[in-house]
Amino acid sequence: NPSHDVKNLARTFNIELNKHNFCNTGKFTPVETNRAGVYVAGPFTEPKDIPETVMQSSAAASKAMALLWPARGTLITKREYPQEMDVIGQEPRIGVFVCHCGKNIGGVADVPSIRDYAKTLPNVVYAEDNLYTCSSDTQKRINEMIKEHNLNRVVVASCTPRTHEPLFRNTCREAGLNPYLFEMANIRDQNTWVHMSEPEKATRKAKDLVRIAIAKSHLLDPLQNRFLEVEHDALVIGGGVSGMTAAYELANQGFNVHLVEKTEELGGQMKHLYYLLEDNYNPQEELRFLINKVTNHPKIKVYTSSSVKVVEGSMGNFKTVVLTPQGEVEFKHGIVIVATGAQEYKPKEYLYGEDSMVITQVQFEEKLAKNEVRTPNSELRTVTMIQCVGSRNDEHPYCSRICCSVAIKNARKFKKLVPESQVYVLYRDIRAYAFNEEYYRLAREEGVIFLRYENDEKPEVKRTNGKLTLTLNDPILNQKVSIPTDLVVLSAGIIAETENNEDLAKKLKVPLTQDKFFLEAHMKLRPVDFATEGIYLCGLAHAPKSIDESIIQASGAASRASTILSKDKVELDAIVSQVIDENCDGCAYCVDPCSYHALTLIEYARDGAIKKTVDRDLALCKGCGVCQATCPKAAIVVDNFKLAQLLAMVNAALEPPNY
Repeated sequence: NPSHDVKNLARTFNIELNKHNFCNTGKFTPVETNRAGVYVAGPFTEPKDIPETVMQSSAAASKAMALLWPARGTLITKREYPQEMDVIGQEPRIGVFVCHCGKNIGGVADVPSIRDYAKTLPNVVYAEDNLYTCSSDTQKRINEMIKEHNLNRVVVASCTPRTHEPLFRNTCREAGLNPYLFEMANIRDQNTWVHMSEPEKATRKAKDLVRIAIAKSHLLDPLQNRFLEVEHDALVIGGGVSGMTAAYELANQGFNVHLVEKTEELGGQMKHLYYLLEDNYNPQEELRFLINKVTNHPKIKVYTSSSVKVVEGSMGNFKTVVLTPQGEVEFKHGIVIVATGAQEYKPKEYLYGEDSMVITQVQFEEKLAKNEVRTPNSELRTVTMIQCVGSRNDEHPYCSRICCSVAIKNARKFKKLVPESQVYVLYRDIRAYAFNEEYYRLAREEGVIFLRYENDEKPEVKRTNGKLTLTLNDPILNQKVSIPTDLVVLSAGIIAETENNEDLAKKLKVPLTQDKFFLEAHMKLRPVDFATEGIYLCGLAHAPKSIDESIIQASGAASRASTILSKDKVELDAIVSQVIDENCDGCAYCVDPCSYHALTLIEYARDGAIKKTVDRDLALCKGCGVCQATCPKAAIVVDNFKLAQLLAMVNAALEPPNY
């Protein structure tokens, strides 16, 4: 439900709410309000899950950046840091800060005793406990303690490094200490949250984790981040609604875009869309409008009947060769957006392909648009739709998300064109989520009959004596139901373009799901990113979704891409692998296991002989450590996780504790 203060907020900003008191947005403008310059995101627009909320937040940011881009960078004040202290050769002076984290840690473990234990460990010159170590007050205090006690190592025992390590590293940097002389012990997620009913054991384990972190901190080295120059052009692969939206959003932010489409014309699956659930939209008119905006934008170069031949490089510095009807075109770009779409499942069941009166929803919608359902020779009086064809089965176990809405839309449209007709929808579950539920209710009121079937008792379609008959077992009536019908319409699911996706995935070195859609970096928190930085995804290439969801994700992908394109150079993390050339004999054991494809076997001449070794791409390497684990010659190491540091942690874990 909308929160209680929504109406006041709407009045303050002079924006419209719908009849459910959510913000009123358009199908093709899903983050825009009725007031120019005011954008919306998240459940304020309609009920939605975390991934859709994150996508829409990025989409709203993209719209804002399109307005602000002419002034981009003019109001940025560069943060100045003090000169970094030289700690090379110094005896470690370690400061330890233990967090209560409110009751998350302090409500289980004995934090003061953890602090006191830390003081007894070698080279710890200062230790204290804090209520919230991540608070701005404590950050300031850590800064002061580094200076007051000449600390050259800092250990924080608190929650997860995944969220807070950058914050503490920055605090060290502001105090003049190299940020990689910081180590963290996760005594919340890996301890008190797990052992909340065992406070004594949790306290002992916290002391162990602190001891391990301190042991590693002795061997930390100051590291330096590296910078990578950025190409400011963008590549968008796919010219459907998602691809065109992403290209247009980036172009409106001032970036040159190369838009590659494999077919002769732009439009994708929307070329087959003639109606929406909402009656006030003309999809074909909207599509023409979008195509016109894209093809006439001075910053968008469109390549139709074209394909990507080769993609080289990494974030900020890609080089691509595109095959066009006019020949090969090569260009450099900083990011890639994958918007290659998907396709309708071609049914193998229910007499499809055998009987001309068994068609899919796409074919039925085209008949409706061309008014071919009511002609002097037409006998269409009964239409029966079957849901979940090619979805939610062993071959394609996922829900195709839009099939229920499409069936409701076409059923209502047919009833309006042929009021005396009878329409049946045979379903397993009706998934008309969010505001689409309203149209499901309207369809029932208008006479569309919905009959449920069980997955293990699917309907049967037969043609007997020239007449189609559909039979199913109704679980509510608990009896067989036979429906003579003039037309069977199959709600076919959305499936990935397997061959094309596999080919492109290899070229981009990005993963696919088991269903051959492209796989995002994190389902909830990074729904438009690939694990490979600088490459993003949107639309049906990612998963089945509606038009407005595709537009939202495409705008979100453009927003994420602009965080790279808007910079002259990007800062790369210093925790990467380093090749020790004199140890490397070119066995290449490390190359194939690298998930990020950051390693390449190379040869060069040395002392009159051919030397084989491994080369590492700095922009691709994420410091995961797989290479270090597979190398038999200690010829490749990961900074901040070197073997000596890991061994020190193991020894600290195994030594008899002196609590």
